[in-house]
Amino acid sequence: MATRIGALKIRELENFFVPILQNCKNIVGLKSIHAHVIKYSLSQSSFLVTKMVDVCDKTEDLGYASLLFKQVKEPNGYLYNAMIRAHTHNKVYTLAILFYKEMLRLKDPESENPIFPDRFTFPFVIKSCSGLVCYNLGKQVHAHLCKFGPKSNITMENALIDMYTKCASLLDAHKVFDGMVERDAISWNSIISGHVGAGQMRKASALFDLMPYRTIVSWTAMISGYTRLGSYADALYVFRQMQIVGVEPDEISIISVLPACAQLGALEVGKWIHMYCDRNGLLRKTSICNAIMEMYSKCGCIGQAYQLFDQMSKGDVISWSTMIGGLANHGKAREAIELFKRMKKAKIEPNGITFLGLLSACAHAGFWNEGLAYFDSMSKDYHIEPEVEHYGCLVDILGRAGRLSQALDVIEKMPMKPDSKIWGSLLSSCRTHSNLDIAIIAMEHLEELEPDDTGNYVLLSNIYADLGKWDGVSRMRKLIKSKSMKKTPGSSLIDINNVVQEFVSWDDSKPFSRDIFWLLELLTSHQDTTDPHLIEIMLEDGSECLG
Repeated sequence: MATRIGALKIRELENFFVPILQNCKNIVGLKSIHAHVIKYSLSQSSFLVTKMVDVCDKTEDLGYASLLFKQVKEPNGYLYNAMIRAHTHNKVYTLAILFYKEMLRLKDPESENPIFPDRFTFPFVIKSCSGLVCYNLGKQVHAHLCKFGPKSNITMENALIDMYTKCASLLDAHKVFDGMVERDAISWNSIISGHVGAGQMRKASALFDLMPYRTIVSWTAMISGYTRLGSYADALYVFRQMQIVGVEPDEISIISVLPACAQLGALEVGKWIHMYCDRNGLLRKTSICNAIMEMYSKCGCIGQAYQLFDQMSKGDVISWSTMIGGLANHGKAREAIELFKRMKKAKIEPNGITFLGLLSACAHAGFWNEGLAYFDSMSKDYHIEPEVEHYGCLVDILGRAGRLSQALDVIEKMPMKPDSKIWGSLLSSCRTHSNLDIAIIAMEHLEELEPDDTGNYVLLSNIYADLGKWDGVSRMRKLIKSKSMKKTPGSSLIDINNVVQEFVSWDDSKPFSRDIFWLLELLTSHQDTTDPHLIEIMLEDGSECLG
């Protein structure tokens, strides 16, 4: 009877502390409560220690959680689960797995208090395997789940799908997905995201079409997948379909689709997104503003980009770098350099992308002295090691300035192997300045890196022609013929009435091709004409054909 009364008293004391612990917001308060727990001789209560570990989880103090755990001589399954959960939440996945292994050692049925992993254990252990991207460990935990866990549990099955997709095992993920008795939106989103991550957009699209209820996560996965693969028209199509069915875009879907708008020149969609973000208070988010600025810049609207930049309350290094790069690409080198000076005054630390924009600006404007100074400043003042792209810009700067020997010297002293873009840039500069000797050196490397690129041979042939060396021209032509090389046809994209049209050289498959060719011939035949009436007629006809 006395033992029973004692047990009831302990339970009452434990219940007294529960609401106090639930309202505890910081580690200082927890330590005060812990002192009272010790005062009432409850430090061995797994129930209370579990609640205290949950507070440590929220306050991200895993060190104190470990001290609490070590003081308990016989921790129960709930306390082990709390430790696994806390370490998983705080991304300390290795320790979460170690607690799980320790828990497994106590599962001996013949022991006094056997502990078995349960439905509260496995989701976090599986998530830790995902975090570690450890396929073999995940397979072992899956086997334990089959042995100790419930036969069907949607939370654990979703965790398994997520784990297998992150470990690049879509076959195992599909086995789990196909064997599920019940699926929710998370199940579908996980398997779709797995295929998107693997670049398998056709399979992802097939699953997306079968999905009974699509969430914003589903739509965003498809948009980002197409954007990542460079299928910008498909990304824009999915975004428009999402609007048609009434799903409101969120921050992630907007950031995913804006690069597609930029690449396709879909300015009207980009403007709509800008207005939508303004109406819904999303322009407070720096990442959204950065993406809109880049879209405007790539669509040729550098003024709108700069206006948005000036309206931003607090830009980050990406904001400044995007604006500097945009100005550089629009030939506004002086403005880009002045903006960099403003950036330094604002005490924003530049990164490698900032310097890419600066070097590009110097290349376009022919500021080779400034370009060299900025290149040296990268490592000297900001401890940023130049990458191959920075060296490419430097070679372009020197090549455009006619300092070809210096450019070749930079290439030969690069700490990494120069790529085809760098040698191609040098070859192009050799054409501009009619330098055959260095052109041949560049071509020797390009033959090794890009043996089938017709453009390089044509460029060298043009250098021979400029110098009147017709034997060299003949040699290049024979070489192109002997290799049966064909130049990749040029193409362009344009957004007409919210539909993206692609035009490829010599492609007459479009229903309005004849009208376009007629207009182009008319423009060509009257390119020197200044008659305003003729121009007016041409514009009217053109708008009718293309509208």
